[in-house]
Order: sequence, then structure tokens, then C-alpha cells
Amino acid sequence: MATDRAARKQRKREERARKRAARKPSVLVQEFWNLPNMLTLGRILIIPLFVWLTYDADPLNSLLAGLVFAVAAITDVVDGYLARKWNLITVVGKFMDPLADKLIAMAALVMMVRLGRIAAWVVIVLLARELIVSGLRTIAASEGMVIAAGQEGKWKTSLQLVGIISLCVHYVHPLEFRTFSVPVDYNLVGQVLVYLSGAFSVWSAVVYFRAFLAMLAKRGGEPDPAKSV
Repeated sequence: MATDRAARKQRKREERARKRAARKPSVLVQEFWNLPNMLTLGRILIIPLFVWLTYDADPLNSLLAGLVFAVAAITDVVDGYLARKWNLITVVGKFMDPLADKLIAMAALVMMVRLGRIAAWVVIVLLARELIVSGLRTIAASEGMVIAAGQEGKWKTSLQLVGIISLCVHYVHPLEFRTFSVPVDYNLVGQVLVYLSGAFSVWSAVVYFRAFLAMLAKRGGEPDPAKSV
């Protein structure tokens, strides 16, 4: 009987500890209303504006669409910097930040295919890579594993962002210097950069998948598959 009472008391203490540790809904609301998360939300809210600008795609709207996408890319850097500097890294931010990035990039790539500015197969490769890596990250996180992003992934992101901005601008515009000007075909520049980002996307996905398998092998006490290749 004494053992049963002690066990019940222990269970009650554990239950109280779990309740104290549980996050209240108000905490999520408070996290939502900080500046980094507001900037992230802003990136999501400007997607309809971006789509509207790329729908008719005349020279002026194309230029404005490129500017809107560039502002979104800049705010992505700014909100991450502020979150780290002010120690405002939150659960809401961890969810919203990658979501905002993927939504606006997906919207841009789909609109570029609609306008015939980029081949559909490249967009399929880029989106498939994002889905595969996101799935692997979810599985890894559920197993308590953290796989750091490699340099190839950063190159992929940089090339893709600049490439999309160039595709948005699309038209030939002169690049002015003091004594001369050079006409720049922004659509051609964007295509080259997005194709390069596609190559880096495949490379980074392979690297990430091998790192994932290597961590699984270490957990299972098996030989490292990355070393056997």
C-alpha cells in the first residue's frame, strides 16, 4: 500500500511538472507580435501583390515585381539578424520563416513558368528538392538529430534569389557607366542563375541525404555509408 501511495504521488508530481512546462496559448500570441515575426508575416502578405505585378508583366510591372522580391529577400536577412541579436528566436518564427521563404519563391517560380521565362522542369527540380529536404529535416528532428546546412545549400539559395529577381525584371535594360552603357538581358541572366541554382539544389540534397544516412548508421552501429561511396 505504501508503495502504491508513493507511486501515485510521484505520478501527480510528474503531471504537475508537465502542466507547468506546457506552453500556454498566450505565449505563442506574444511570440507572434515581435518585430522579426512581423517582418516574416510581411513577406507572406506581399505575395498577392507580387503575383498581381507579374500577371500582366509589362516592363514597369516586371521591374516593380523584381523590386518587391528583392525587398522580401532583404527582410529575410534582417528578421533573422534581429531575432538572433535580440534573442527573439521563437517557435512561431521557426515555423513562419522557412514557410514564408518557400511560399514567395514558389509563387515567383510558378509565375515565371506561366510567363514562359523559365522551363517548367527546372521549377519541378527546385520544388522537389525543397519537399525532399523538408521531409528529411522533419524526420531528423523527430529523432533528435540536427543536420547543419552545407555551403552548397547557401550557394543554391543565393543563386536562386538573384536569378528570380533577374527573371522578374526580364527585359533588356542598359547598364549605365560614366562613358558607355551595356545592354543587359535580365531574362538570360536569370535563366543562367536559376539553372545553376538547380545544379546546386541537387548537389545539396545529395549531401544532406548522405549526412542523414550517416547519422542513422552511427545510431545503429553500422558502417558509415558516406565512407563506403
